Amino acid sequence: MEQSTRNAVLPPLPPAPGGEFHPSLELANSAVIVPGAEPVDLLATPAEATRWLVDHDLAPADVELQHYCSTLLMDLRQHVRGLFKAAVDRAEPPVASLRAVNDALLRTPTAALLGWDPQGGWQRVAPHPTTQIVEHALASLAVDVAELVTDSEADRLAACEAAPCNRFFVRTHARRRWCSTRCGDRVRAARAYARRSGAPTPS
Repeated sequence: MEQSTRNAVLPPLPPAPGGEFHPSLELANSAVIVPGAEPVDLLATPAEATRWLVDHDLAPADVELQHYCSTLLMDLRQHVRGLFKAAVDRAEPPVASLRAVNDALLRTPTAALLGWDPQGGWQRVAPHPTTQIVEHALASLAVDVAELVTDSEADRLAACEAAPCNRFFVRTHARRRWCSTRCGDRVRAARAYARRSGAPTPS
């Protein structure tokens, strides 16, 4: 599982291009390495994972995740990043990540169970409604992953080349190499410094 050293507010970075259309991209980028700051994990606690799902319209506002459900979301993030990296590298995806995303695709229950209540009589029930909400969210994210790596945008999926940034994004043009202006400016500044000082030029 990807680790983050602390919880923090979202760093002052704009969303990575494509994230507004692909919640799976936002999930992959929810553990952020910010140059000059400590890593930020937007899913680090159940409360933060709940907020993330609600903010991305994947759960109702009154839901309250427990540790088990937030761990499921963090585990899926790890595997989504594995699949995105394979897609960017044009490499074979990790077997475990492919299996995990396919498992998430199959999580959504097809029907509520049948129950009986002495006061209300017959009814359709979900035995663990919060878990079911999370399973629907995981399935929705997995569908988005599958669509992103197989549709016309797949060739535009990229990893930011401004180390140590770890974000993925969808290229807005063929030559784009960075997820944000901030990352691009940082690389250009490092190159300018290297030219002046004679230090090795960063990529």
